[in-house]
Amino acid sequence: MRKLFIVSSIIILLVLAGWTILWKPAVWSFVIIGPIILIGVYDLLQQKHSIVRNFPVFGHFRFLAEELRPKVYQYFVESDTDGTPFNRQSRSVIYQRAKKVDDTSPFGTELDVYQNGYEWLNHSIAAIDHKELNSAPRVLIGGPQCTQPYSASVYNISAMSFGSLSENAILALNGGAKIGGFAHNTGEGGLSDHHLEPGGDIIWQIGTGYFSCRHKDGTFDYDAFAERAAKPQVKLIEIKLSQGAKPGHGGILPAAKVTSEIARIRLVEMGQDVVSPPGHTAFRTPIEMMHFIQKLRELSGGKPVGFKLCVGHKSEFLAICKAIVKTGIYPDHITVDGGEGGTGAAPLEFANSVGMPLREALAFVYDALTGFDLKKHIKVIASGKVATGFDLVKNFALGADMCNSARGMMFALGCIQALECNKNTCPTGVATQDKSLMKGLVVDDKKVRVANFQKETVASAVQMIGAGGLRTPCDLHRAYIYRRISPNQIQTYAELFPYIPIGSLLQTPYPAQFELDMALSSEDTFVPDYSKVGSVVVNQVNG
Repeated sequence: MRKLFIVSSIIILLVLAGWTILWKPAVWSFVIIGPIILIGVYDLLQQKHSIVRNFPVFGHFRFLAEELRPKVYQYFVESDTDGTPFNRQSRSVIYQRAKKVDDTSPFGTELDVYQNGYEWLNHSIAAIDHKELNSAPRVLIGGPQCTQPYSASVYNISAMSFGSLSENAILALNGGAKIGGFAHNTGEGGLSDHHLEPGGDIIWQIGTGYFSCRHKDGTFDYDAFAERAAKPQVKLIEIKLSQGAKPGHGGILPAAKVTSEIARIRLVEMGQDVVSPPGHTAFRTPIEMMHFIQKLRELSGGKPVGFKLCVGHKSEFLAICKAIVKTGIYPDHITVDGGEGGTGAAPLEFANSVGMPLREALAFVYDALTGFDLKKHIKVIASGKVATGFDLVKNFALGADMCNSARGMMFALGCIQALECNKNTCPTGVATQDKSLMKGLVVDDKKVRVANFQKETVASAVQMIGAGGLRTPCDLHRAYIYRRISPNQIQTYAELFPYIPIGSLLQTPYPAQFELDMALSSEDTFVPDYSKVGSVVVNQVNG
């Protein structure tokens, strides 16, 4: 192909030169042919891309096809139910609810109800009329040590930072939260002006980088925290231990992206890379973590303080529970993020293969809190692909008091799942800092859509609960949700995730599924003590 291109280019140039001699206007043909030949010459000389070096000009069609592939696949190949991360059916119902148009579907379900993994809610003959139900239930967050409890919606905006999302996206999300009376999580990128301006309720997330409350060396700044936590829009404080998209992975914001605005918001210096370490420096042990929570609660004036994690080693969460019992310091809320959670940019291996999925993690956290008799003081928040009313219902059944959604809210803003969140080229202006793209997102329109989506999704969940003969989310039990596990076998969530008795982790013998991790865990360290594995196995065999 290289030789063919060289020979063809020489012949074409000679033909065009001869034609120009015979007919002067033909010289304009060089305007089209010249750049193509120059591209081919460049392709021959460059050394980075083998495909265009061997196939000058034509090799570029490979890159074009690669660029178009996700779009073509999404619009012309995949069905309504097999797309990922979110299928078209899920996206469509979000768009419809955001626009407040008809969200019904014709001709029955498109799902294969006999496929392994199919789930459903069993209804009741004594279903409750929708008009008798509270279409916007709320949950009071605040344990015995909290003096400013917060009445939260059961469905809120999950953590997404300014910087990952555009200014207009943040303004629209918080504006929607203001209209609908629900909360907006800042993400770990700090408490920005754009979060505060619309006046919606704020969950201020504090990650390992301590943005908006850090000293220049990256350590926690208690004075800066107290100043910002006192703002009336800030209703909850959330310490991020890990997130579903990339648990156990830190991050870096390159110096080139640290604008003067970002530097001011995050309390970092311009011209330097900003590093978010994998772990916290303000505390090193579960006991220290509890005292850190108590100090933040005091500095915030008694506002609810909790933490977020994607469950990894079960023993680490049990170590936290042991620390709560020993210190008597109760987090007000715990957000459980599933390994299927999303973010603007994550290493493929972390997104695909690290972190416990939400259902298993949520059931474990609820059971652990129950086993230590702590659940009565702590609200559990589920986060991870929660976009429909049935997603809410399933999480309520597993033990969540409320849910957060990130990507669902992004769809309500107009996200089309272009999968360009990490390229600064988001075509809808949601996940970009490009001012020209950002202008496409009209805040006054999109904030209403966010509020509509949240309201309609909660209403659909409440209606499903009523169909089950129940009145409130807290009435749901794991026995209400069924899952097909084989062509001729189904199980309830109660069978898949069996409950454990209240207080059963406060004394031996522990429930069998907790025995090993209870032995590995200690309130004095997050590190599991695997030297005890052998004795536990021996005890299980002898028992």
